[in-house]
Amino acid sequence: MKNKKDGFTLIEMTVVLFIISLLILIIVPNISGQKKHANKIHIHAMSTMIQGQVDALSDETNNKNIDFTDLISEGYLTDKQVKQAESDGIKIENNKVIED
Repeated sequence: MKNKKDGFTLIEMTVVLFIISLLILIIVPNISGQKKHANKIHIHAMSTMIQGQVDALSDETNNKNIDFTDLISEGYLTDKQVKQAESDGIKIENNKVIED
């Protein structure tokens, strides 16, 4: 009589858990790095867009000291865009957009 047992052995389970652990160790740092990279791209794109709006308003009004309130009042940016820019550390000094 042969005893045939179904299921996995302890060694097979250990190997599978080890492989899963290695995959997690490889994937998790890459995900956090990608998020940081995406945030940098977002901030750069936001500052480029704001600089375009500053330049457009400056050309239209010959104002040499534009700030976020001017951009909102003239309809170049919305309140939501300004709040996002300020939370991203974007500032306007001498009609130049600066990223912190």
